[in-house]
Amino acid sequence: MKNLGRIGEELAAALCSDRGLLILEMNHRTPSGEIDIIAKDGDVLVFIEVKTRTGDVYGAPFEAVTRRKRAKIRTVALSYMKRFRKEVPVRFDVISVSMQGGKPSLEYIQDAFEV
Repeated sequence: MKNLGRIGEELAAALCSDRGLLILEMNHRTPSGEIDIIAKDGDVLVFIEVKTRTGDVYGAPFEAVTRRKRAKIRTVALSYMKRFRKEVPVRFDVISVSMQGGKPSLEYIQDAFEV
């Protein structure tokens, strides 16, 4: 059986595709951390954090994207962007996946935070 996080990421990737985003990478890892999904939305490079929960005891899934987590995502994103020789527009999104009662509910938060 797949773990909860992996299921959430697969559901989030499907949502991204449904919204017209082109997924470039999933689970991009560096020594500094990981970004769940890297996608393109037109000419915008989108870094997406996916948070999946089975309940709301600890708050909504997106609330787990703390200041510290955002800083890690920024660091990994900057490392990824060094591949480009020019500046590209970027955006940081969060997909919140709630699996209460075994049924997924997804919330897409565009421009969830800034660099």
